Amino acid sequence: MRILRLPGIHHDANAVLVVGSDSTMLVDVGTSWYQLLVEERVRGKLLEGEIVDRVLLTCRRFNHAGGAAHIGEAFSVPVFMHPNGSQAVSSGDFFTTWSSRFDSDFPPLETEAVVDGHNWDLGDGTLEVIETPGHSNDAIAAWIPEKGVLVAGPTIPKVDAPARWDQPLGCLPDLATSIEKLLDLEIKSLVPAHGETIRGAEVKKMLQRHLNFFTEAENNDGVMPKKWPRPARTCNHLTPRPAWPELGQKKKD
Repeated sequence: MRILRLPGIHHDANAVLVVGSDSTMLVDVGTSWYQLLVEERVRGKLLEGEIVDRVLLTCRRFNHAGGAAHIGEAFSVPVFMHPNGSQAVSSGDFFTTWSSRFDSDFPPLETEAVVDGHNWDLGDGTLEVIETPGHSNDAIAAWIPEKGVLVAGPTIPKVDAPARWDQPLGCLPDLATSIEKLLDLEIKSLVPAHGETIRGAEVKKMLQRHLNFFTEAENNDGVMPKKWPRPARTCNHLTPRPAWPELGQKKKD
């Protein structure tokens, strides 16, 4: 099995190509802005005889799913997502998908529903859906247990920046519960929505840091830390101030 992260361009979330011996999936596609480039990059990673069989979206947000209509059509494959987000993408809802904040339309598409525990046999491994609501009520993660790899979706937007819960259909307590669920997994590698993959013992340290923040935020009635800047309109994460230290480094006084 090959698991390939295609780094997101500009606002785009990472796309992850999971190539099994019998089947291939693409997890997330980014905005519609770079959809032709994403298609080209995916085709460039496929070896002779390999084809994309399906697309899985980890949420409805434009930076994860905006290019799905094009990618699904380009590869003639079905697109799957949690049913809580299906009506929004089929109607091209520009509010809850957040495409309005990008000054963009959301290209509508029909999707097929997946819920917690749904899995696909890719031949030499499986890909399982894990529901992780909090940033939005349709958020999911893609878990590949044989490899210990988690594609975290919007629940972990960046290793050093926690997810927002103040966007449409966000829920702070759900975010904390979702992180707790992820902590129960034996994750060897975690692919965040943006940025590089994190590996080894640092994964649990990172998840615990995010959980600690959400727990503290709950205790503060969801009020953001005063020193943290207001997120940009296109941003799905918060920006800690001072910045969270790199994992493995001690926090400076």
